[in-house]
Amino acid sequence: MHVQSGYFDEKPLSWKGGPGFKPILLLIGLSLFIIGIILPPSQTLLGLVTQKNPAGYKLDRGTDNILETVNRKLRPDAFREFQAQKEGKTVTEAKPLTLGEETPHETPKPLLSADQVARMAKIMVLLLLFCAFLWGTEALPLGATDLMVAVIMYLFAILPIDDIARGFMQDAVFFIFGILVVAVGVSKTGLDKRIGLILLSRIKSPKMFAFIFYPSISISASFLSEHALVALLIPVLMGVYKVTCKMYGVEKDRALALFLVLGMCFAANHGGPGSPAAGGRNAIMVGYLMAHGTPIGFMDWVKYGMPFVPVAAACIGLYMYLLLKPQFKVPTFNPSDIVKAEVAKMGKLRGREALMAVILIALIIAWVVLGEHSGLGGPTLYAVMAMFLGRIITWSDVQSGVAFDVVGLYAAACAMGVGLKFTGGAIWMAHAFVALLPDFLTQGDNLAIGVSLLTGTMTNFMSDGATVAALGPIVLPMSTIAQVHPWKVGLACAFSSSFANALVVGTPNNAIAFTMCRDPETGERLMEVTDFIKYGIGVTLIAWLVLWFWSILGYWKFMTWPAF
Repeated sequence: MHVQSGYFDEKPLSWKGGPGFKPILLLIGLSLFIIGIILPPSQTLLGLVTQKNPAGYKLDRGTDNILETVNRKLRPDAFREFQAQKEGKTVTEAKPLTLGEETPHETPKPLLSADQVARMAKIMVLLLLFCAFLWGTEALPLGATDLMVAVIMYLFAILPIDDIARGFMQDAVFFIFGILVVAVGVSKTGLDKRIGLILLSRIKSPKMFAFIFYPSISISASFLSEHALVALLIPVLMGVYKVTCKMYGVEKDRALALFLVLGMCFAANHGGPGSPAAGGRNAIMVGYLMAHGTPIGFMDWVKYGMPFVPVAAACIGLYMYLLLKPQFKVPTFNPSDIVKAEVAKMGKLRGREALMAVILIALIIAWVVLGEHSGLGGPTLYAVMAMFLGRIITWSDVQSGVAFDVVGLYAAACAMGVGLKFTGGAIWMAHAFVALLPDFLTQGDNLAIGVSLLTGTMTNFMSDGATVAALGPIVLPMSTIAQVHPWKVGLACAFSSSFANALVVGTPNNAIAFTMCRDPETGERLMEVTDFIKYGIGVTLIAWLVLWFWSILGYWKFMTWPAF
């Protein structure tokens, strides 16, 4: 049969496949998923669902264990009769059902057994692992994996239908969609270029570049799209590189190119901890913390995360300066004179660019003022609407500029978090992970250190959003077990998901830097894949050390944490 058009017309089907469709890997993952479903649940999981008041699981009112909580939601009629019998009452004397529960029927569905509830928890754990495998290998398109989450949850009736739908449409989903649209508007008006050029125009030496520009980019990346900043500034930096080489009669200076481009890429990567607006990984953690019952506000996140950003960037600047400055073939460079001419060409801030600047400032203020009332998604949608009314963007801009499969990733992650929490799968995985940790990494603040090690390692092989999506439901229940504030563990997880420095595929920033770091005239590539391994591993170690000794064991010790 001949296919006239579409994917298979352009790219013949093969078992090897390519990004977005890898049949062999898909078959392996699906086989393991099915085998896992067939195998019986472990005794520890069976014991957990019947354990009275398990640590880390929030039981519904009137229930004693996970089994009863699940039955109260999925089998309300039978549970009402069970509760009446337990209390020695008739069915009509039992407590009325709350709003949203079904009216009793004459023949209610029977109560779920411990084995059935344990299997549901196991299915959610397997789904999490299967999705992490698909996200990491790109065996399926991202959007297809997102849809698969809904399919599995519907197929196995993990939650009532309306609850599954609500799991996908949480505040964090609106937030990440809105942030992506705002990034489109900022890029379209040239506002991000103006901000980046203004920052660069004040740099007059390699030391200033390392210790002023790096931290400035990191702080900017806490609120703006780091991908846009990196992509728009690299051409400017390569222009500085070429002019500097010509000025000193040097044909090629790879060390200078790496210092300018790779260093800026690393600095942008580590702007993530600064605010919830830094990326989808943070939006996912905001959603998880809300679902966990410990919501975090915009300013709360900034208070605990922003002090990390400039310190980490300055340490990275010192590292790159000490390693690369001695290898420069040029004696020095001064970007200021080169860039000022470019800034002058842009003219004054006016028109739609000025309006976009006003909207962006108003959005940041709204996150602070309205965060408790409207969450993070509400104010972001207000900003999107203002951009449409101000004719800054069109719907075509949104369709071409927003990766809706990425929005779906966050929606799927939120839904999995709800399912894992409800079935007890998250708390079971948390217990298993804690059991594997050395004793000193399961007590108090050391748990946050252990979580950061796991997350920082995984994020170099998976996208940051996928890493937080996979680990968030596991690590948050661990905080209750270890009696440490959930924010500490959640923030440690989200922060260290920004430490993707060792591989080109770790983050879009790395791929952009690798692709665009070329001689402007000859097109010669000035960066190698091994440069990320050579310099990125050291940068990741530095980021961990700063997180542990400056944040977790440093200023966090002297800050007030809300009750939980």
